[in-house]
Amino acid sequence: MEKERVDILVVQQGLTDSREKAKRLVMAGQIVDAVNHNRYDKPGEKIPVTSSLMIKGEPLKYVSRGGLKLEKALKEFDVSVDGKILLDIGASTGGFTDAALQNGAKQSYALDVGYNQLDYKLRQDERVVVMERMNFRFATPDDFTKGQPDLASIDVSFISLKL
Repeated sequence: MEKERVDILVVQQGLTDSREKAKRLVMAGQIVDAVNHNRYDKPGEKIPVTSSLMIKGEPLKYVSRGGLKLEKALKEFDVSVDGKILLDIGASTGGFTDAALQNGAKQSYALDVGYNQLDYKLRQDERVVVMERMNFRFATPDDFTKGQPDLASIDVSFISLKL
């Protein structure tokens, strides 16, 4: 019997558009067998290619769970991003950027020291300025070529904000 990785089957069956998203769904416990409802929690687990998979629960409305964090903060602290320019420091996959745009932000600078992490959907969005391989500590106002940011979101884990 031919077998394939769970994350690859998730993409092949059209449940999501990338292996990275498939891995996140699997690790979050959202991928189950459509017949017996057994949950898969290891993206690399090999299962029969004839297995029918489905997503359990509501699909994520942002490109990552980070979007849910920003959405909650905007509500809790009564902050409006409507018509504003966001600077997303530590953008990674782009959850904060996605949430800001879906909540009315005019534009977002997606800044990160890493590269090739930002979700393809956001890379294609003309409202997103991709600033990869950039450390915010070395940014200057001239780096923000499409207008100065009105507000910033910061989700970093490798450096101190106090340096």
